[in-house]
Amino acid sequence: MKTYTPKAEDIERRWWLVDAEGKTLGRLATRVASILRGKHKPMFTPHLDVGDYVVVINAEKVTLTGRKADQKTYFTHSGYMGHEKHIPFRRMIERHPDRVIELAVRGMLPKNKLGRHMRKKLKVYAGVAHPHQGQEPQPIDV
Repeated sequence: MKTYTPKAEDIERRWWLVDAEGKTLGRLATRVASILRGKHKPMFTPHLDVGDYVVVINAEKVTLTGRKADQKTYFTHSGYMGHEKHIPFRRMIERHPDRVIELAVRGMLPKNKLGRHMRKKLKVYAGVAHPHQGQEPQPIDV
């Protein structure tokens, strides 16, 4: 038996539409990361990007369980001593609701060039409107 490796012309990419309204952040992010990697396809190969495009709408309406909405913080550092910031989840969801989902999915993808390429296929929007109507994304329940 020979090992099957899909070629670039064999990979068929689809567009999926995910509505984040009322969904739990972590469960949504794991499903989206799985689609971006291509784990839902029988031709999945860990060292190749065989995944699909994902459009996430209503990012501002994503939820967290328990007291995480009060306790979760996002850490940034400028590189200078003492210039670290801890941004609470509530402020982040008000100002940049798209970044909340992007950062959650980013942590679940490979930390290399392949993962950076997969992240470019993720499109997150705070509201219902998105500019990808021409690709005809298929709704998927998460």
